[in-house]
Amino acid sequence: MNRLKLTILLGSLAALAPLSTDMYLPALPLMHGEFNVEPSAIQLTLTMTMIGMAVGQIAAGPISDRFGRRMPLVIGMLAFALSTFGCMMSNSIIIFLIFRLLQGISGAFGIVIARAIARDVCQGADLTRFFAMLMLVNGLAPILAPVIGGQILLLTSWRGIFALLAIIGLMLLISSIRFNETLPDSMRAADVVSSFKNFGLLMKDNYFFGHCLMQCFFGAAFFTYISGSPFLFQNIYEVSPQVYSAIFGGIGAVIALTGALPARLAGRVQDIKMLIWTIIQAVIGSILFFCCVIYKAPIEFTLATLVITVPTISIFGATSFSLAMRKHGNMAGSASALIGFFSMISGGLMAPLVSIGGSHNALPMALIMLIGYLGTLITFITMIYSKHHRGYLFMKNS
Repeated sequence: MNRLKLTILLGSLAALAPLSTDMYLPALPLMHGEFNVEPSAIQLTLTMTMIGMAVGQIAAGPISDRFGRRMPLVIGMLAFALSTFGCMMSNSIIIFLIFRLLQGISGAFGIVIARAIARDVCQGADLTRFFAMLMLVNGLAPILAPVIGGQILLLTSWRGIFALLAIIGLMLLISSIRFNETLPDSMRAADVVSSFKNFGLLMKDNYFFGHCLMQCFFGAAFFTYISGSPFLFQNIYEVSPQVYSAIFGGIGAVIALTGALPARLAGRVQDIKMLIWTIIQAVIGSILFFCCVIYKAPIEFTLATLVITVPTISIFGATSFSLAMRKHGNMAGSASALIGFFSMISGGLMAPLVSIGGSHNALPMALIMLIGYLGTLITFITMIYSKHHRGYLFMKNS
């Protein structure tokens, strides 16, 4: 499989997260009426998916380090397609939540194995470029998903959205079956137990753990935007699901364009410099967004602050993942799993808190985003930046 086809496949696999969370966002304010539950219960559907993705990555990483990338990927995509079909057929919120959890767990195999494959075939600045390309391909999902979801709602109910997701899962299953293995037998873990032990070794690496914590804080802020934006724009600013999907897709377009920067700058600008300026921009943008919410600013001002803040995810993701995994090529699956776990679990836990003040109050959303980005900055200063002055990444590259 050539590099272009590999990039498209891995980008599509990595896009399972935004596809699973973003495509049905325009339907969130409508679904609580059909299921006859509170908005916070509907936001639990996001929580269950993200928790599933977090837990699933913890399993997928060691399994792929032991058995290779291809077979776990095939099984994961099959389970994703089946659980998505289960979501479509659900008639109660409890059954729907269960299938959303299973959808997240199975989708996690695609997410974590995509990053592990990237580490199998790339390293150094080339790894940063490849991660950036993944983020660029991945950035198409937030653009297209809510727009497609909004249009589907014009024709049918939210169930049509999950029907399309099931079809996407089947297409990825076919592509996974045709995928060529990238982890040779000589590089695989001796057994799954020893593969899980890699987690302990990784957690003892303060630099790697610092990136995990940054992913935790940044993920909390980003997924707070994901779960809160439908209510912010549709309930507070009173736009239609179609207009909201266009707004969300527009910000997604900026995410995709921003994702091209690390690929262009890799090798010319240090990853650590791209990372720090990205975090600073996110902090400044979240402060401005908080002020817009406090003073009930017009939608144009609020939208501008989100355009400043949210697209930083693409540069942050590419540079942080690349820096964190450079020393851990011999356990790429486990390293990818831990980083993915921290980036997802916080978002899942924060999603229900977004509506704690009611479906017409955006203050919790703005506050959680601000705290998340500030937490990222503090972690960077205390656990990451000083290591680069001591040449950490050159001590024992792998």
